[in-house]
Amino acid sequence: MVLLDLALQVEPQLDVFVVDTEVLFPETYALIERVERRYGIAVTRVRPQQSIAEQAEAHGDALWRRDPDACCELRKVEPLARYLRGFDAWLTAIRRDQSATREAIAEQAWDEQAQVLKVAPLAAWTDDDVWNYLREHDVPVNTLHFDGYPSIGCTHCTRRVAAGEHARAGRWSGFDKVECGIHVA
Repeated sequence: MVLLDLALQVEPQLDVFVVDTEVLFPETYALIERVERRYGIAVTRVRPQQSIAEQAEAHGDALWRRDPDACCELRKVEPLARYLRGFDAWLTAIRRDQSATREAIAEQAWDEQAQVLKVAPLAAWTDDDVWNYLREHDVPVNTLHFDGYPSIGCTHCTRRVAAGEHARAGRWSGFDKVECGIHVA
């Protein structure tokens, strides 16, 4: 949300999108609507080629339980790469302090999957920097952040984080997985 707020100050006609896996939390969909009202924009929903029912027919029910990597590929990675084909670059709010797998991210790098420049202007920001900006500028956030969800993804693969756990511990709990595939080199 910090990146969106900053970017729209520079380019009010920015193409804003969300990868809508069709299994996001209701609070996430509510945030998208709040963002559209607050900023007077239309957020493009980038969706997978298959509905959940079609995915179940093709790959079996509850793919996220059996093969979360395949599910993320179908519902996140492929739709994003397909959508970005018409662009030269995209902005992401990924930060180095979010996890060990993100510590070395560059502020600009070639995105092999999408074949565009990936720009991470907040790469050096800390969690404190983000929350200070959000408060100072009254930027809307997903209400799940106040309910034990420091990192929010799909309903099936995200849980609350217990006290003392890493912020991303609630993602793909029980699997040896820490990234959906979008931010993997």
